[in-house]
Amino acid sequence: MTQKWEPDSSASFLRRLGRSSHELGQTSGDGSCPDIWELDNGDVAVIGADLTASYEARLPDGVSIDPGERLVVIPRGTILAAKADIPDA
Repeated sequence: MTQKWEPDSSASFLRRLGRSSHELGQTSGDGSCPDIWELDNGDVAVIGADLTASYEARLPDGVSIDPGERLVVIPRGTILAAKADIPDA
């Protein structure tokens, strides 16, 4: 039996995956999101635009947003820039 994953809110930020939004030209001023970070426990934190309300009524079959979860959207360039930092296994 597999245990349900639970986030560990005590985990700390370990390293950025990919390049910052400033480096990618996706933000200006002091804004630093969107962003992707590996936590010290191996989990990943994603900072992006909360579009839960925009998408919840049109999710694909079998997909749901549970209480306490949010659907976050990040630019394609952010995830592509992080690809080299994400291990295959």
